[in-house]
Amino acid sequence: MGAGRTNASACSRLRTVYNDCFNRWYTEKYLKGQWEKEECKYELEAYRACIMKHMEDKNLSRLLQAEALMQSRQDDLGQPLHTEDSSE
Repeated sequence: MGAGRTNASACSRLRTVYNDCFNRWYTEKYLKGQWEKEECKYELEAYRACIMKHMEDKNLSRLLQAEALMQSRQDDLGQPLHTEDSSE
């Protein structure tokens, strides 16, 4: 149980680092018309990697894969896969 807390707190720290970077970029550059796509890239990648590792440790990554597959199919069809009123 302690390892899960360590992973979560590590991800929280990485989230804070990314959020600080993003907020700084947004206020100091984006709002002034400066657009740099590489800004905060490494911070975001580190945070995502931590979240994915944490989800894999909890066997939750399969849920994300299933959700992505459902979204992809929905996008391909241009409509929701499941509708509440399927009698039409």
